Amino acid sequence: MKIKAAIFDLDGTIADFNLDYKASRAEIIHFLVSEGFPQSLFSLNDNLFEILNKVEIFMKNHRKETQTDKIKASIFSIAEKYEMEAARTTQPIPGIRETLKALRKMKLKLALFTVNGKDSVSHILRTFDLKQYFAATVTRDDVSLVKPNPVHLETALNALGVKPREAVVVGDSVWDMKSARTLNAYAIGTTTGIASRLELTRAGAHCLITSPLDVVTLIEQLNRKATKK
Repeated sequence: MKIKAAIFDLDGTIADFNLDYKASRAEIIHFLVSEGFPQSLFSLNDNLFEILNKVEIFMKNHRKETQTDKIKASIFSIAEKYEMEAARTTQPIPGIRETLKALRKMKLKLALFTVNGKDSVSHILRTFDLKQYFAATVTRDDVSLVKPNPVHLETALNALGVKPREAVVVGDSVWDMKSARTLNAYAIGTTTGIASRLELTRAGAHCLITSPLDVVTLIEQLNRKATKK
């Protein structure tokens, strides 16, 4: 089956997003402790959605589900503050603009799926004039569940109107690889971000790249093979 779409992660894939994760997590945990959550429940190594999952379980166990949305809104507000600070100093990954131009020239549909909030994503796309390349942008604000839950990637695929096997997923995290493999999309791991080559491979990457420009060549190769079958 020929590749008709490419779906990209943002942080570490499209842009070099210098987010102070530890400071963000520390402030979120400090807030939660002030709201009565036990400090031992959380770790600075938890990602945002691991923290949210723990919050939901704790609230459910203590029969406080009605307060969960309020707590989550405060958590997202803190996260968004740090994301906007990072967005103001971020730079695009070298070669990404040329890659997006080439893929559009190949008539591929492009989408972005990211765990970042809508405001910081919009700022980055607007600042570097990248919004024009994407037919769909799916942030954490647009879905009920984010990657590695398949709902996130599925939303992007549906927005483009393509099947998983007609898409490549390009990302720098194990979440991106797991999302792609769960839905049977082609997983391309990029070494421009947080995960190591070994981590990406173990998470299911079909192949690894060191530059966004490699995506163009790879899709051309995949489509040539599909044509020969």
